[in-house]
Amino acid sequence: MKASQDIPLKAKLRKAESSNTTKSYALILPLGIFLLVFFLVPIASMIYRSVDNPLLAKHLPRTSEALKLWDSSKTPDEKTYATFVAELKAVGEKTSIGRIAARLNYDKGGMRSLVVKTARKLKRVSVNTLPPEGTWKKTLAKIDKRWDQPEYWATIKNAGAPITVGYYLAAVDKKLDINGAVVKVPEHKRIYLAIFWRTVWVSALVTSLCFLFGYPIAFLIARVQKKCVNLLLIMVLLPFWTSLLVRTTAWIVMLQREGVVNDLLIFLRLIDEPIQLIYSSFGVLVAMTHVLLPLMILPVYSVMKNISPDYVHAGLSLGATPWTAFWKIYFPQTLPGVGAGALFVFILTLGYYITPALVGGPQDQMISQFIVYHANHSLNWGLASALGTLLLLGVLSGYGLHNKIAKIDTIKLN
Repeated sequence: MKASQDIPLKAKLRKAESSNTTKSYALILPLGIFLLVFFLVPIASMIYRSVDNPLLAKHLPRTSEALKLWDSSKTPDEKTYATFVAELKAVGEKTSIGRIAARLNYDKGGMRSLVVKTARKLKRVSVNTLPPEGTWKKTLAKIDKRWDQPEYWATIKNAGAPITVGYYLAAVDKKLDINGAVVKVPEHKRIYLAIFWRTVWVSALVTSLCFLFGYPIAFLIARVQKKCVNLLLIMVLLPFWTSLLVRTTAWIVMLQREGVVNDLLIFLRLIDEPIQLIYSSFGVLVAMTHVLLPLMILPVYSVMKNISPDYVHAGLSLGATPWTAFWKIYFPQTLPGVGAGALFVFILTLGYYITPALVGGPQDQMISQFIVYHANHSLNWGLASALGTLLLLGVLSGYGLHNKIAKIDTIKLN
């Protein structure tokens, strides 16, 4: 009898647990949809665009296929020339020639004008008749001598694959040569690796400055009387609540040659004439440190307020100097907050765009500036996506390194 009564009870218990699980999933479903639509899908789209290369494979399929077997030491054969002419004329009739010319120009300068000029000249030529110059090779060479140079055909060949690593190669200052080997671009075109290193260097400097200024402030807030804590926290948060554009513009006004800072330095007779503070690395570091400083102060303070002063007192009573007690006893206990603040500041600095663009000079622009440029101006979405993906990998690598050095479960925000 007892066993028979246990069965319905167990069934009811399983049903209740199943119902609770369903309700739990239902509650987090909106968050999951939000993350999928506004986070995961855009990232997946960016990664896909960084290797997607359908244009030539779609509009010049037979030419791309013919060039796969082409000996790059010389120009293609007459059949390949004829195939290219036929497909280029067909593309010109569909008004897609501009897109193809722009795509080829990403890989080699001058391809846009070459392709557009050739397509315009071929409009008056019928592919069903004999070539005007006897062969299509001579006909194209008469239109432009560059069609007699294998490197231009190699550009078409390398751009013909539907999936490409060309954007990633360009993002690290490399390219495919005429033989398909990976080589460095000419020295005057090597910009992206230097910009990546500059971005990491500026991020590290800003993080260090935020620590140097933020740690003493957090220590002060954690040690003052409770009635002063709220006032100090408001003073820390008030700039954080102000628009980023307003804060950046304020630094432009203060740091310009006729600004407050230069006037004060001249008044104090520290300098004889105004110095260049804005549109320089100094301006970028000052403005970004000011913007991100609260993100260092708050995590460090949240850890400090929970540290009992008895630990330091015990060390002092055992003969330690104040510096030794601080460095060996107090500081290690604040590392979780320091790690959280450094992680926040470093990751956010890597992707900063507005502040360096407004207060920095041409030599101070970070990688985000070039991602925006290629996405909005040059319309080279493949290169913009490749740069963005590499930046994302850099962020994840920084996060992984932080997690290896200071485990993520040691980060505390309360």
